[in-house]
Amino acid sequence: MAAVSGKSVLFVCLGNICRSPIAEAVFRKMATDSGVVDKWRIDSAATSTYEIGNPPDYRGQACMKKHSVPMRHVARQVTKEDFQSFDYILCMDESNLRDLKRTANSVKSCKAKIELLGSYDPEKQLIIQDPYYGSDKDFETVYEQCVRCCRVFLEKNS
Repeated sequence: MAAVSGKSVLFVCLGNICRSPIAEAVFRKMATDSGVVDKWRIDSAATSTYEIGNPPDYRGQACMKKHSVPMRHVARQVTKEDFQSFDYILCMDESNLRDLKRTANSVKSCKAKIELLGSYDPEKQLIIQDPYYGSDKDFETVYEQCVRCCRVFLEKNS
């Protein structure tokens, strides 16, 4: 599924089972619908090791199914190679951003631009809150934020 040439984006959150796989799925569907998915390498990962090997949270999967957004992912942790191979690493909150920038400082030839996904939100919701301890409504909010942010990100990078 990796693009031969083109652009690449890695979505990151704490555990890689809620926010980042939702963002990955939303962006992949938008890129597919826009006919540019072959020009992109799209993935997601975690800053932590908590959920490695696990599927996305069932509430996130249900939310994606409701919106007809295909989602297939297994949680993994960000690697040093990710900082060298991805153009963009887009994360969900300040804690993710701090962790990623700390790791990036120890990586030789880091090419990734590390940003908050929320920096692309036209509604200026900078932080995408972790819905893990919340309700289905919180997953819906994450989905809506990801749709807004991914749309702007894709437009700016097409």
